[in-house]
Amino acid sequence: MNASFTNRPASFVLVTGGAGFIGSHLVERLLNDGKSVVIIDDFSTGSRENLAEFQTNLRLKIIHSRISECAELPELAAAAEFIFHLAATVGVELVVKSALHVLESSFHETQILLRAAAKNSTPILFTSTSEVYGKSAKPEFSEDDDLLIGPPGQSRWSYACAKLSDEFLMLAYAREKNLPVTIARLFNTVGPRQTGRYGMVLPRFIAAAKKNEPLKVFGDGGQSRCFCLVNDVVESLVRLQQCESARAEIFNIGSTEEVSIFELAKQVVTTLGSESKIELIPYDQAYSPGFDDMRRRKPLVEKLERFVKFKPTTTLREIIQLTAG
Repeated sequence: MNASFTNRPASFVLVTGGAGFIGSHLVERLLNDGKSVVIIDDFSTGSRENLAEFQTNLRLKIIHSRISECAELPELAAAAEFIFHLAATVGVELVVKSALHVLESSFHETQILLRAAAKNSTPILFTSTSEVYGKSAKPEFSEDDDLLIGPPGQSRWSYACAKLSDEFLMLAYAREKNLPVTIARLFNTVGPRQTGRYGMVLPRFIAAAKKNEPLKVFGDGGQSRCFCLVNDVVESLVRLQQCESARAEIFNIGSTEEVSIFELAKQVVTTLGSESKIELIPYDQAYSPGFDDMRRRKPLVEKLERFVKFKPTTTLREIIQLTAG
């Protein structure tokens, strides 16, 4: 906690998970916009290194705590100008290994935050995930699509179910408590500060390519994704926060430049001038027997552009270069 932040400013933004990869970029943007910011983060996956460049800013307060254990939460949530709720378990690898934690903590923490925000109708934006689209075979996903989640025997779907439950809870508060909520479904956000520690594919590939080590592609490499630069995601989140007509709505946020994971590995090697080889690793070796995955995950972002006049456009080559530093 910053000692200089002894008195709460008249106007501030509350960010849960603000020490995480996306959260830290959002906090930096808010500070650059002249906002005062309070972060609540338990640092389970976030890092103080992500905040190093601006953690001494006099307009920033950092509270090391879970949402449910934060004594100041009721006062902060009621007094905040706006809440960004980004606190969550991240990475398929971590989710597969910690399904119990994901399921028990996600709904509980979100519920406590919503109860606190509802006391003063503090607007809240919740970052959900493209994982909620599940196993659908559609070539592109729209916010109004039906969702096809895999079976409960596959723990990799626990994250999708946890986030989807949070979405239902958010919208129930919007309908029954008149709480101004906005939901953003993020598609494969990448960029500086992201770690490969929890299985994130692009930082894993970049780290290996820099050392000329093999790039390990899970499955057959034909599964495709759209990678979105974190700066474009933050721009979208800030604009949605400022858009009153976005309340009680769901928005996809992501790039529409689709690439197979095998092709992504090739692009990383080429862009970085690496001598790395590419290895295919079966899913049951990378995760667990019977691991299930989505073949495609491409968002439709017309709704985002219609509401906030913005959509992510940074090219994959630029993203690789920026992420690699």
